[in-house]
Amino acid sequence: MLFAVPGTSVDGMRPVLTASGSTELDEASTTPLDILMDRAGLAIALAATDMGVAYGDRVVVLAGAGNNGGDGYVAAHYLARRGVDVIVHPFAPPAGELGRAAADRAVRSGAKIRPWPESVATPDLLIDALFGVGFHGRLHDRIVPWTLTASPVLSVDIPSGVDATTGAVDGAAFQATRTVTFHAMKVGHLLGVGAELSGVVTVADIGLSGENALFSIADESDAVRPSRPRHAHKWSVGSVMVVGGSPGMTGAAGLAAQAALQFGAGAAAVAVNQGNERDYAQFVDLLRPALGQHGHWTSADVATVLEAASRFDVLVIGPGLEGCDEFIAQLMERRGGPVLLDAGGLRIPGVIEVLAQRAGDTLVTPHAGEFSAMTNEPGTYDSAARLAKETESTVLLKGSPTFIASPPGAGGKLVAVTTPGPELATIGTGDVLAGMIAAWWSFGLDAATAALSATYWHGVAGAELARTSTVTARGLLTEIGRWGR
Repeated sequence: MLFAVPGTSVDGMRPVLTASGSTELDEASTTPLDILMDRAGLAIALAATDMGVAYGDRVVVLAGAGNNGGDGYVAAHYLARRGVDVIVHPFAPPAGELGRAAADRAVRSGAKIRPWPESVATPDLLIDALFGVGFHGRLHDRIVPWTLTASPVLSVDIPSGVDATTGAVDGAAFQATRTVTFHAMKVGHLLGVGAELSGVVTVADIGLSGENALFSIADESDAVRPSRPRHAHKWSVGSVMVVGGSPGMTGAAGLAAQAALQFGAGAAAVAVNQGNERDYAQFVDLLRPALGQHGHWTSADVATVLEAASRFDVLVIGPGLEGCDEFIAQLMERRGGPVLLDAGGLRIPGVIEVLAQRAGDTLVTPHAGEFSAMTNEPGTYDSAARLAKETESTVLLKGSPTFIASPPGAGGKLVAVTTPGPELATIGTGDVLAGMIAAWWSFGLDAATAALSATYWHGVAGAELARTSTVTARGLLTEIGRWGR
């Protein structure tokens, strides 16, 4: 069925392929190539009509020599049959018998094939069927002017000029209004410049099956929202303690604790730095209305914090925490239960060794810059997966998309969450996310599921809030309550 969600991967989520993975899938298919090409071309034609193309409209198809161009010829055939004025400009003649047959079929249906023009036209729709997922390098100079068209662009598989495996662009590339890809999304639709250039990506099921997915994409059905039983009380539905709030930075810890409560934790507490008396007093006044009788504050020495934390299911270490590296390392070592390490907690010397040696479950939440500082590697999805494997920790790499890598002992999965958007690029939203994750982890979800679910709804809440106001961490605190349990 066209425009359906493709077959799910073994983890039940949508798979994402590299260019080579996509090619291997094509080559392994037992369905004849002409049938696959016909289904692909029909999917493109249906997408064009969905974009508003109708009888008498003018459509220009830029066709390459390979299968991508063949798909374009098939689309031209179906559109011409509907009375659309279709002109195909081959950048090179079809290289194979199937491509030539598709071109002949398009002509018989009324499409016109014209040599590559010297000037750029402005049709009602431009179909980019030049190169597809196999493209590498730079677009030819004769193609570049077409990337500047004022017409809406429908790209086949991926906008020409974009590397399907990395999302990178060397020089010019098409800016698609919509992209139709087949069976599964490609990495280049989600990363790098490709994420911006792909427009709205539609996945068409053309009858391929099986894949070796690089990672998966989480959908709403994967973002579990736990519910409270009727007999629940505040200590049975998850409790979170946040250790943070160095002088002048108490707000970060407060945001995390309040977010935990807003998102469903039954109890939350905060520990602030020893010797932070003035901030401490203001901090208590600030948080008391939000935390009420569930709040607990104490000076941040290891023994005191461990004693206080013994009652709480999850310990969040790091929001607004600076200048106490030894304290953090000792707390990590001596805390036996789940720990979420965030912000200042990620910057301690030897953090990788601390993570690897820790006996309890650990979840780290760096953005790309923090990840690079931790590991001396770029903050990429494959680096996140390696860190999860090396340290037996769950790694949440913040970004758009956000990647969640679970350690081998927890399945070793790599999942992308695509809901976080640019509206969340404001101070404090990461502290809110830390509290949200901790809330659902404390309720009983495993670390990776809690991270996935909280990240998904964090992105949804940010997008909803952005519809009516500027997104701030304080505003987000209220909004997340709509999406919690």
